[in-house]
Amino acid sequence: MKRYGLLLSGGMGTRLGAGIPKQYLSVNGRMLLLYSLGTLLKSEDIDGVWVVAAPEWRDKTIRAIREEGLPLVKFGGFARAGVSRQRSILNGMEKILQHTGLPQETDQILIHDAARPGLSGKMVHVAFRIAEEHDGAMPVLPMKDTVYLSDPGKKRAAERLNRDLVFAGQAPEVFRMKRYYEVCSALSGKELDAVRGSAEPAIAAGMDIAIFPGEETNFKITTEEDLVRFQEMCGRREVRKNG
Repeated sequence: MKRYGLLLSGGMGTRLGAGIPKQYLSVNGRMLLLYSLGTLLKSEDIDGVWVVAAPEWRDKTIRAIREEGLPLVKFGGFARAGVSRQRSILNGMEKILQHTGLPQETDQILIHDAARPGLSGKMVHVAFRIAEEHDGAMPVLPMKDTVYLSDPGKKRAAERLNRDLVFAGQAPEVFRMKRYYEVCSALSGKELDAVRGSAEPAIAAGMDIAIFPGEETNFKITTEEDLVRFQEMCGRREVRKNG
């Protein structure tokens, strides 16, 4: 069995309004991308890591990896970013297959977003282990508030949902690579662009995707408030480290 990591770093992050893609911002002296990439490269559960990134950011990423002393031996290379998230995932898998050949039935791929820098090695390990007994696995968080479904016009509450059965999906998501690649390859361009979560096409195709508890610190950075929250979290870690 081989296990691969695919880090999505091709987004533009326009909602943050930072002028450059958020994953390349410096947070506490470290490129945001390196928080999750470092976790993947140092993981003993992963055989190789690929990054989806625009060409203009690749040299800077390699320099940052070297400057930080991360293990380049596991770094497989870059894949081109697609016009949508799911096209980027498909491009990434195709790039991996160019290097590794056809996957075995048990080979796994882990997909993560560079905009979720709080990825822990524990979560990587748990995701792979749970996926061994299924076609895939994804972390989720419980809904703390009462959840309603609106009417089509999004003007009125139409139905209260059972929050015990509703979860917020996180990343990383792990899939049996051969099956997942076949499912994604069979989608049209329009269908790929309509996907909003990595597990969506897998679930639609009948793949058995297990869920397991996510981590609150593994939040996605979308707004300036999210970035401040992560900066503060890193500061607390530094205080504990030095204290």
